[in-house]
Amino acid sequence: MPLRLPFTRVHLTGREADYIARVMEANHFAGDGPFTSRCEAWLQQTIGSTRALLTHSGTAALEMAAILSGVGEGDEVIMPSFTFSSTANAFVLRGARPVFVDIDRRTLNIDPAAVAAAVTSRTRAIVPVHYAGEAADMDALESIARDAGAMIIEDAAQALLSSHQGRFLGSIGTMGALSFHQTKNVASGEGGALLINDPNLVERAEIVREKGTNRSRFHRGEVDKYTWVDIGSSYLPGELIAAFLFAQLEQAESITAKRLALWDRYHAALEWLEQEGRLVRSASRGNGHIYYVLLRSIEERTEVIDALRGKGIYAVFHYVPLHSAPAGIRYGRSSGTLNVTDDVSARLLRLPLWPDMTDDDVDVVAQALAVALRTVTTT
Repeated sequence: MPLRLPFTRVHLTGREADYIARVMEANHFAGDGPFTSRCEAWLQQTIGSTRALLTHSGTAALEMAAILSGVGEGDEVIMPSFTFSSTANAFVLRGARPVFVDIDRRTLNIDPAAVAAAVTSRTRAIVPVHYAGEAADMDALESIARDAGAMIIEDAAQALLSSHQGRFLGSIGTMGALSFHQTKNVASGEGGALLINDPNLVERAEIVREKGTNRSRFHRGEVDKYTWVDIGSSYLPGELIAAFLFAQLEQAESITAKRLALWDRYHAALEWLEQEGRLVRSASRGNGHIYYVLLRSIEERTEVIDALRGKGIYAVFHYVPLHSAPAGIRYGRSSGTLNVTDDVSARLLRLPLWPDMTDDDVDVVAQALAVALRTVTTT
């Protein structure tokens, strides 16, 4: 059956083409142009970070954070196993070892108790991943990090405009990484940003992003020429990406509000299925990034996915836990049992959710899910 309801679709604000045309007229296509500056100013003013640096991906932002953290051979970085490979890769590339810990069953975020148990003399950083835009327990993690002398680097890839006790996610740790990938609430196809909350890291961050040169200082007239002064890489996005992204950021609040309204409708529509014990509803409202359900088994999930696709509805599972992945086994280690991670990853199903969905679309998905659960042959 033709795809009727994809898992996600980028919401176009109507200004993207206009801003891209301005870039073409100005004939400035490389990074660090006017739209890059506008995006960075928006992020700094809205989120409250000392400095925001646009990058070509959330992965790039994490890689920059790993360089700036100073981790290296023999160091350990604690993170959830329930995350994307980029979270671990950024630190493995610096020679550090990821230490995988379990997640909280309610929020699917890193479990502070598991973090505390994983701390050793080699611990240099803790990386909470704000799953579905839901805040990790930052108070507990900050306390653990202080006692361990470790840095907190927030993987806030899914968490734009989500907050914890009045502070936007990404602005709480020493650094935070955002993603503007096509699947995110605010999207530019590919794109990301590094949020820097320690003023002492800003100058080096600019150098790392500019291939290890002090080119940013040169453009500000602070030096008469620029040269290679440190390690770095090409982490800047082009100005076309920044122009598209700025159109999205201008409407970030309304996009988030639309997603939250759809999240709430899913939550209400699926309540009766939870009451009957057929599924567990999402507990992570966050910024409306994901609406997931937990089914009863991996076999049931497979049947449900196939049944929904047969009706043109694209629902998907999520991460294969990193501790069980070939590279995770090779480069990292596990601390404690990861029973919740293993269980959740096998049963989690993400439902379609994007701003231009209608209430009727949500009802169609909810009804199709109910029918699929009545007809599955496995539990």
